[in-house]
Amino acid sequence: MEISMILLIVIIIAAIVLFFFISSAISLWVQALVSGAHTGLFNIVFMRFRKVPPKLIVTSKIMAVKAGLDFSTDALESHFLAGGNVSRVVQALIAADKANMELEFNRAAAIDLAGRDVLEAVQMSVNPKVIETPLVAAMAKDGIQLKAVSRVTVRANIDRLVGGAGEETILARVGEGIVTTIGSADTHKMVLENPDMISKRVLDKGLDAGTAYEILSIDIADVDVGKNIGAELETDRAEADKKIAQAKAEERRAMAFAVEQEMKARVEEMRAKVVEAEAKVPLAIAMAFREGNLGIMDYYRMKNIMADTQMRDKIGTPDRKPE
Repeated sequence: MEISMILLIVIIIAAIVLFFFISSAISLWVQALVSGAHTGLFNIVFMRFRKVPPKLIVTSKIMAVKAGLDFSTDALESHFLAGGNVSRVVQALIAADKANMELEFNRAAAIDLAGRDVLEAVQMSVNPKVIETPLVAAMAKDGIQLKAVSRVTVRANIDRLVGGAGEETILARVGEGIVTTIGSADTHKMVLENPDMISKRVLDKGLDAGTAYEILSIDIADVDVGKNIGAELETDRAEADKKIAQAKAEERRAMAFAVEQEMKARVEEMRAKVVEAEAKVPLAIAMAFREGNLGIMDYYRMKNIMADTQMRDKIGTPDRKPE
């Protein structure tokens, strides 16, 4: 009895689940049938087992059929399972068809799987996009800095969306072209008088090669005069030369001071030798007395001469003026 009750409950649950699957599948099947987007009923049912949302696939196919396009259900399922955005791809194909652009499903799917917004790319092909470059600073040959801002009008190139460079490359190349053009100008006045020379030279370089976009025009929005870089460089160079000269002068002054101190030390050394020699005079006189080479009268005569010499030196020295 208990086993039969369990089997009954399982059968009821299975019937409810089956009814849910079948009812939703039948609803989508009827919707596709009346819309002309023929999709098999069992195919819709098995989509859930393949982890594919049936409503997304059926709705996308109906949208394509109503726009005059027809894709197989397997192609839409494969793109979803590959991680693509089915709705965006279908919308992009519809927009391309209305704009008379040649765009196949496989190419649109490849663009979407490459990580690019295929719908935005189609819209940019129809309606070009304006990209404003950041402020670019460059210096002319006369040393004056110029700051320029440009607006780049680009159009998406569907054929190069897969593998082509993005907006960052366009901005980098345009910035490089602006710097090169300003740097090659003889004076900053030439650029200010003819700002269109920047856009002409930049366009002539073919900066859109290898990118996913086609550059239609480059317009210089604003050009401002910046710093006098040449004068600042000359000032910095003069300041550096001044510091070098001051360092060399300080080195020579230090060497001269060292020589002066050395000379003073030598003078003191000579004075010490003189004092030492004078200190030996009394000893020599005493020795002369003992040996009989100097008499008492000779000694007094020498003292008189020394006193007379001191007196003459004092008389010959001018008196110091009172302050």
